[in-house]
Amino acid sequence: MSGFIVETAGLTKIYQEGGVPLPVLVGVDVQIAFGEIVALRGPSGSGKSTLLNILGCLDRPTRGHYWLGGRDVSGLDRTAQAWVRLHYIGFIFQTFHLIAHSTALENVALPMHYAGIGKDVAVERARELLGRVGLGHRLDHRPNQLSGGQRQRVAVARALACNPRLILADEPTGALDTRTGQEILALLLELHAEQNLTLVLVTHDAAVAKVAHREIEIRDGRVVGEKTRHAQSA
Repeated sequence: MSGFIVETAGLTKIYQEGGVPLPVLVGVDVQIAFGEIVALRGPSGSGKSTLLNILGCLDRPTRGHYWLGGRDVSGLDRTAQAWVRLHYIGFIFQTFHLIAHSTALENVALPMHYAGIGKDVAVERARELLGRVGLGHRLDHRPNQLSGGQRQRVAVARALACNPRLILADEPTGALDTRTGQEILALLLELHAEQNLTLVLVTHDAAVAKVAHREIEIRDGRVVGEKTRHAQSA
């Protein structure tokens, strides 16, 4: 196995709009090492979210290849993609994507249910994870009873439920005020240090990007630049 958890070659995604080809990604070559923090940056419509969806096995490329942990997952069918997502990848979204009628504990335990983990084990791990993100006192609260920062903490705990190797975060601080966003970012960095997680962050926020080991800039569906730095604390 190579030292890369994510590797793409010639990754291309073309949609059809009224029968007209609409290229969104064009020949993207990306390599991300195990344990690396990478920020994907670029203007709206640049292809960042499309790339993140492919890296998360939520979509497939039109052409090119994507290796995840050394396995070519470019052409997997939906069932196989779902298995990879469940066992290998954790997702954090700007708008949280929590189930409104479920408690924090139930939201975090749900992925483990789909993974076939027994209820008692899943509930205990969900308790531990919510305690780890500072919500041990909010287990029975539903999303509408939580602040934005607390909801994002639930989302972080849920992303960790099945012990993923890769965390994909799409604007994880975008719906939060500055202070709360800094707290969430600090939490992600703590978890990265503890578990050597690989983090890929889509962000417009320069302060978020500065914690990354590397920035990848995308414009018009192409990688147009990279910047490597010593990551800063949140």
